[in-house]
Amino acid sequence: RVEREEFLNVGVIVFCKRKHFLAVKYHLDQQRLQAFAGEVDLEELTAYLDTWALISAGSPAGGRIAQLDAPSRFRWLTATRSTIIQSSRVHPGITADPAAELEDLFAKYVL
Repeated sequence: RVEREEFLNVGVIVFCKRKHFLAVKYHLDQQRLQAFAGEVDLEELTAYLDTWALISAGSPAGGRIAQLDAPSRFRWLTATRSTIIQSSRVHPGITADPAAELEDLFAKYVL
C-alpha cells in the first residue's frame, strides 16, 4: 500500500561492481500477501518480479533496460517509483562473496 507507506519485503537486490555481480531474488508468500493486500494480482506481481530478475541478469528477454550495463540496471531497479514494487533505499556494504550475501539478506529479510 504505497499511498500509506506500508510495505512487505518480497525480495532483495545485491550489486557488486568489482565482482561484476547483480542479482535479484524474491519469494511471494501468497498467504501473507493476501492478508496484507488482498487486491494484489499475484500473477501480475510475479510477472513484474520475473522481469526484474531478467533485467538484473542482463537477459535479452528483460527488454531494453536489460541491455544497459550493470550499474545502470541497478540504478533502474532501485529507482524510486510509485508502483506496486518499490525498493527500499540502497544500503551499501562490503562483502567478498556477493552471492552468499544475497542468500543471507534474503533469509533475514524476506523469508
